Amino acid sequence: MATVAVQTTVAPAVASLRAFPNFDPARHLVRAFPEKKTSMQELGFAEDVGVSPVAVSGPFQLFTPEAVDIMRDEIFCVPDEYKFSSNIAKSQLRGYAKDCAPFTWDAWNHPETIALISDIAEVELVPAMPYEIAHVNLSSKSKEDAQQELARYQEHQRRAQEDEGIGGCREVVETPIVGWHTDSYPFVCVLMMSDVRDMVGGETAIRTVNGQILKMRGPSQGCAVIMQGRYITHQAMRALGAQERITSVTSFRPKSALLKDDTELRTVRGVSDLNELYYDFAEYRLKLLEEQVQHERERVQAARKAGEQFATALHKKFLGHVSAFSQQSSHELVDQSEVQIGYIEKVDFPDAAIDI
Repeated sequence: MATVAVQTTVAPAVASLRAFPNFDPARHLVRAFPEKKTSMQELGFAEDVGVSPVAVSGPFQLFTPEAVDIMRDEIFCVPDEYKFSSNIAKSQLRGYAKDCAPFTWDAWNHPETIALISDIAEVELVPAMPYEIAHVNLSSKSKEDAQQELARYQEHQRRAQEDEGIGGCREVVETPIVGWHTDSYPFVCVLMMSDVRDMVGGETAIRTVNGQILKMRGPSQGCAVIMQGRYITHQAMRALGAQERITSVTSFRPKSALLKDDTELRTVRGVSDLNELYYDFAEYRLKLLEEQVQHERERVQAARKAGEQFATALHKKFLGHVSAFSQQSSHELVDQSEVQIGYIEKVDFPDAAIDI
C-alpha cells in the first residue's frame, strides 16, 4: 500500500489527547445556502445529462469553526494504512472516517447534514458508500517556501503592471493540488479545512463542454461547494503563499433506486483498500438492484389486480435496465491483480492558470 508523509501544523500527540464532543447539528451545522448555483445547461450539457439540473454551487458555510477544528484533529491522528498517493494527488487520506474519526463520520452521516446537501443539490442524496466519507486531499509546505512562492507571484504581478499587459503574459501557471479529472460519483461535497483568507488562488477550475475554463471562488475554512463531479471535468488549483491546503471530499449518489446511478470506480481503485471499496460497492449496488426489482414486482402485481393487459414492452425494458445495471457493476469490479496502485487516469488538458 502506498503511503505518504504528511506535514501538519498540529502535533498528532497533542490531538490524540483531546476529548472530542459528539456531533450536534444544533452546535456544529450552519445550515447556510449558497448565493449562486450554476446549472448543467450553463456549462453546455444537454438536459438529460446528470441526476440534477445543478452543476455546481457557490461556497456556503456548512460546519462551524469548532466542527472543522475537531475534524482536523481527527485527520492528524490517522494511521499510515489510510494514506495514499497518486499521479494526480500527492497526499490523500481514504476510508479512515468509519474507523478513526467518529465525529467526522457522524457529521457527514447525520440526517440534517444530508438533508441540507440534498436541498442544495435539488435531488435527494445519500453518501455514496462508507469508504467515501471524508476523503482528504492534503498539500503542505514550510513557511519559508510559502513566503518565497508568494514573493515570486508578487514580483510577476509587479512586472505585468509595469508593462501594462503588453510585455508578457498576465497569468501564473502553478501545478494544481489535484490535476484535471472527473469524479467517480454523481455528486461530491468539498469542504475547505484550511484558512486561505490571505492566499492567492485555491479556486476550483471547471471546464465547460466547449472548453472554456471557469474558476469557482475557493471556499473559506468551514465552507463547502457541491458539484456533479461525475460529469464535470475539474481541478483543484493550488493556493499560492499557503502553508497548507486541506480539503475533505464526501461523495454522494441519489437515494432513489429509480434514478440513474452510473458510478465508476476508475478514479478511486488505485488509491483504495480494494477489499473495503469492493465490499461497499457490491453491497449498495445489490441494495439498489433489490429495490428496483421490488418496485417492478409491485407494478406487475398492481397491473394484474387491475385487470390490465400485460405490458410486455415495458417489462422487457425493465429487464434490459437490470441487465445493463448488473453489467456496469461487473465492469467496475476489476480483478485486484490488474489494478495499478497509485495510478489514476488523468484528463490531458493544460493546467488552469492563476490570473493576475
